[in-house]
Amino acid sequence: MEDNSSDPPDLTADERMELENIRRRKLELLAEIQRLRDELQEAMSEVEGLEMSEGSKTLQRNKQIGMGRKKFNMDPKKGIVFLVEHELLKHTPEDVAQFLYKGEGLNKTAIGDYLGERDDFNINVLHAFVNLHEFTDLNLVQALRQFLWSFRLPGEAQKIDRMMETFAQRYCLCNPGVFQSTDTCYVLSFAIIMLNTSLHNPNVRDKPQVDRFILMNRGINDGGDLPEELLRNLYDSIKNEPFKIPEDDGNDLTHTFFNPDREGWLLKLGGRVKTWKRRWFILTDNCLYYFEYTTDKEPRGIIPLENLSIREVEDPRKPNCFELYIPNSRGQPIKACKTEADGRVVEGNHMVYRISAPTLEEKEEWIKCIKAAVSVDPFYEMLAARKKRISKKKQEEAGV
Repeated sequence: MEDNSSDPPDLTADERMELENIRRRKLELLAEIQRLRDELQEAMSEVEGLEMSEGSKTLQRNKQIGMGRKKFNMDPKKGIVFLVEHELLKHTPEDVAQFLYKGEGLNKTAIGDYLGERDDFNINVLHAFVNLHEFTDLNLVQALRQFLWSFRLPGEAQKIDRMMETFAQRYCLCNPGVFQSTDTCYVLSFAIIMLNTSLHNPNVRDKPQVDRFILMNRGINDGGDLPEELLRNLYDSIKNEPFKIPEDDGNDLTHTFFNPDREGWLLKLGGRVKTWKRRWFILTDNCLYYFEYTTDKEPRGIIPLENLSIREVEDPRKPNCFELYIPNSRGQPIKACKTEADGRVVEGNHMVYRISAPTLEEKEEWIKCIKAAVSVDPFYEMLAARKKRISKKKQEEAGV
């Protein structure tokens, strides 16, 4: 019971009752305020709990996305499966293509490998990926620069063929009337890629002039010639600025050297000082490069394969040997170069390059790949096949 001893003594009964009612309402109001405070505190705790839960979910999701990207870089198909299973990606060509097109944290080589696969789903992803590129009002070199920067072309000829065919279709759709057909765009695209290599690869001594480039592309526009001004502009664009090949993070040499035909450790016999040295070899662009370590940015030596032959040899000191040599050399050393310890680049002094592979199988595979690099360029093979197809198509249309 409330103590009323402090009330004034001269209050009437009605006044005392009114005062009692005020005190009671005050107590009820204080109790209501406390109840509201308790409810507010409980709500704030719930909100904080939800925020922590959402933050935890976001953190977990980001971790899973990061794991999915790593898996994709190691094995593209497994990476996509992981992301789909964890509901981080929809299993549709459009969603996967968007993921590859953004490319955040993705290895450009892995993107190229995935896009080049011949599975129906991968082919649909390739089309969706190419459709994300906007080529309208770009000349062919500008479009190729954009396209080839979004991934790295794989090494297999069939994959390259599919990807460049899809590029040509998209370019012609964005720029109607520039070429008579997608075949024209396809052939000219390859001619530009090869021109880029010829003009900017230091090992290619015979640099094509613009008139030769124009001559090479005669008759590719459904039997007619492309405007000379167009070809000159494309030539000048490549001559003034080579294609930029996207480099992935890390020091792996496959990121530095564009689509190697083969790479691996071999033993090389020295020139003047006849000692065997272990070197990392990369075969690409009709050249054989060798390095002291796989993390080296610059090769210790470069062996252009032009005019060279290869043969198996027996060596009493090392098994699985083969040699690079010049047929009918007449005592001339192989035209090659190497980097000395002080950084100077000097001409090599090898009459032959004797190399030992770790196993018989690897020796046979190296010989096969080097022979192919010496004699065959897949770009030329694909171009020849496409030109032959165009010619046959024209003959059929003419009723020949």
